[in-house]
Amino acid sequence: MTGNEVRKKFLDFFASKKHTIVESDSLVPKNDPTVLFTTAGMQQFKRQFLGHIDDYTRAASSQKCLRTDDLDEVGKTDFHHTFFEMLGNFSFGDYFKKEAIAWSWEFLTNELGISKNKLWISIYKDDKEAEEIWLKEIGIDPKKLVKLGDKSNFWPANAKKNGPNGPCGPCSEIFYDYGINKKCKSKKCNPDCSCGRFSEIWNLVFTQYDRKEGGTLEPLPNKSIDTGMGLERLVAVMQGTKNNYKTNLFQPILEAIDKETNAHSDKYSLDFVDKCIIADHIRAIVFGISDGVPPSNTGRGYVIKKLIIDATDKMIPLERRGARLYKLVSVVCNIMKDHYQELDSQKKQDRISSVIKKTQESYLDLREKRMPQLIQEINQIVNEEFGNDKQIIDRLGRLMFKYRDTFGLTESALEEALNISGIPKDEYIKGANQILNDLMKDHQAKSRASSKMTGDVFTGTHLDLNVPKTEFMGYDHCESKSTILALYADNKKTNMVSDGDHVTIILDRTPFYAEAGGQIGDSGDISAAKGRIQITDTQKIDDITMHTGTVESGQFKINEPVNAAIDLERRLSIMRHHTATHLLQTALRNVLGSHVQQQGSLVAQDRLRFDFTHHKAITRKELVKIEQYVNERILNCDTVVKDLLPIEQARKSGALAFFAEKYGKVVRVVSISDYSKEFCGGTHLDSTGQIGLFKIVSESAIAQGIRRLEAKTGTCALEHITEQENQLTKISQILKAPAEELVDRLNVQSNRLKKLEKELEQFRFESIKGTIDTILKKAENINGTQIINHSFKNVNMELLRKISDLLRQKTKSAVILLGTRTEDNASLLLTVSDDLIKKGIKANEMIKEISPLINGSGGGRPQLAQAGSKEVNKIDSALKQANQMIKEKIKS
Repeated sequence: MTGNEVRKKFLDFFASKKHTIVESDSLVPKNDPTVLFTTAGMQQFKRQFLGHIDDYTRAASSQKCLRTDDLDEVGKTDFHHTFFEMLGNFSFGDYFKKEAIAWSWEFLTNELGISKNKLWISIYKDDKEAEEIWLKEIGIDPKKLVKLGDKSNFWPANAKKNGPNGPCGPCSEIFYDYGINKKCKSKKCNPDCSCGRFSEIWNLVFTQYDRKEGGTLEPLPNKSIDTGMGLERLVAVMQGTKNNYKTNLFQPILEAIDKETNAHSDKYSLDFVDKCIIADHIRAIVFGISDGVPPSNTGRGYVIKKLIIDATDKMIPLERRGARLYKLVSVVCNIMKDHYQELDSQKKQDRISSVIKKTQESYLDLREKRMPQLIQEINQIVNEEFGNDKQIIDRLGRLMFKYRDTFGLTESALEEALNISGIPKDEYIKGANQILNDLMKDHQAKSRASSKMTGDVFTGTHLDLNVPKTEFMGYDHCESKSTILALYADNKKTNMVSDGDHVTIILDRTPFYAEAGGQIGDSGDISAAKGRIQITDTQKIDDITMHTGTVESGQFKINEPVNAAIDLERRLSIMRHHTATHLLQTALRNVLGSHVQQQGSLVAQDRLRFDFTHHKAITRKELVKIEQYVNERILNCDTVVKDLLPIEQARKSGALAFFAEKYGKVVRVVSISDYSKEFCGGTHLDSTGQIGLFKIVSESAIAQGIRRLEAKTGTCALEHITEQENQLTKISQILKAPAEELVDRLNVQSNRLKKLEKELEQFRFESIKGTIDTILKKAENINGTQIINHSFKNVNMELLRKISDLLRQKTKSAVILLGTRTEDNASLLLTVSDDLIKKGIKANEMIKEISPLINGSGGGRPQLAQAGSKEVNKIDSALKQANQMIKEKIKS
């Protein structure tokens, strides 16, 4: 039975039990500040678990998940993955243990035909109810029912003792028995044993308690069911293998890796563990990028970038011939596209491949540049601290951390550098790695401490579970008569707030738009007869709107009627930027191509920011076309239409939906004429003409294949243009010329400056020319070859070449290394005579060994090569060290 068949059987089975089949949420959880990625099937049902029931009380899904907790175990075990699918069925105050247990048993034994003799059960040690159901109603063999404690069979693990506060409960797990493991040393091997005999395939969580401060467990008014079954593990069972990687979910990927490897089998091959790691990572990479997470240096993007780089390191001997990981994208998509139809697009596959390829190539360039430099610094430390083992280990560990954290080399690359360098003692490597690990853990702990990512999916549930979702009035009204449902002062719940309190207030209805979809939250005020709260920001948890601000005057109490009014001028400015963002999206696709896809946005009162896929910088001509396109649509005064449509109808209409958004059954579609149609919950103008003016203010790259545009509209755009005009006026005053003559005047000044610089360089050349003989006298003669080494200040590369040519004319056999530094740059120029090239001494090869001395990079031809860096203070010491390296080469 294939993975697709198992997934379909599961969803069909629970559909027959009157469950609503819910599509997988994005890997990027929306309105959830607790985790980087979606890590469990229950995550998208957080609102329902908190008691806010919408249109169904039973649900089932196959949720794509991404976890990095067990990254070190991936490939080394049969079942650990970064990306995996979680099959789950859920009850929100509907059925409970009896049905959940019965249906899990029915599905496994009847629908899938798994032998009852192969299944074992674990329950929480105090859960008499579950025990009775398994023994009396299901009829499980008592010998195959195991009672476990708080760590194994209570969710969250050890929650009774350690927390967190919130929904929790016992669980019951179903295990598949692969047969006695002869290597197991336990006399009573059971599902709690780690010998590998048992595979946990399904976890049934019975959410029946609300943990309070101090560890008190109070029964929940609505008991719920949350189950999770790893698709990969279940498919392994159905396909008769213990190893998930030997199923049809992974085998085509492994075969594709073999195909790439076999093409170079004369020099390189991968072991099975490395292949599994690559296969695992490419699945996570494909789904991550597909869900709008481009590789970057922070947050979610860092995880995707790390996975690409780690997989690249496994394939380094192949990758040096050209990045190849991207060739696996189509294989992953072919396996998964039947269920995840977003992958069934050649354009999307090509885009994902392009992003991976660019990221790999960038890393390979970084590796080639930094590895020789690192190896040299390792050897330098060992030589400088000779005999002082403790100091060597400490400096090596800190050096490893610098190259890991600052430059981005992987642990694998660092290990390779340590081994290549020929360190004399193994304890140096072991000690350096320990210090590196300690520094990385400390760095990660600090990052977590400053992050909102708590890992607790119920963070923020200090809100009353019975507070209904907020009714949003802000599409049609800028004010509303509302009632206070909850108050918080300094993050503590209270019944009353007064002057000076920093507060969060929850209303039954509001005109305030809460930050979402890139649009910032509204500001304004909430007032009563004798008081006023100035609202500075509006956020949302699930569908509950939280207004944050300060009490300016008076007192406010729970259940009190108030008037809520937004800052209308600010909202209008935000709306101008949001409607302009839709026009910009259309303009980009029109000018640059249909491959453009939104990757993020910010809609604020003073600007808009739009991130999108594009493989190169936008030219000035293209920017002008984009700007012109948007302003033409503004002049047209096209009507902006907002419709609420069933999601399938909206999709069929051609409306664009974006990467990480989670949509309900009914969606809001914003349309402008016949050229723009997008799913969008933000606030918009009624006509494009209300935007007034659109002006692009910057264009840049933010990640591999991702560009960013910033723009301003209306009065903000006008202010920007006015400021530019002011700058132009100042330039006119300095050059004493009217604006229309500035270009001609600047050309005259530029030409004059170039002429003066040329005359100055000629003067400097003539001056240096007189010192050539002095430089030659300082040269060392080794085996008939002159070693010439000299540094200059404020000499450009063109002049340095002329000096090198003069020296070469006066020598027969020579290696000439010249250095120069300015305020901002350091440069090296290396020349090798033809007789030495015939002996294998080449400038382009030597410069790669020398350039790390200035933390730079270089290249060239056998006769002539150069290197550059920003490390101007290292040029003199680099020349001395390089001189010694050159002499050793000549002597050998």
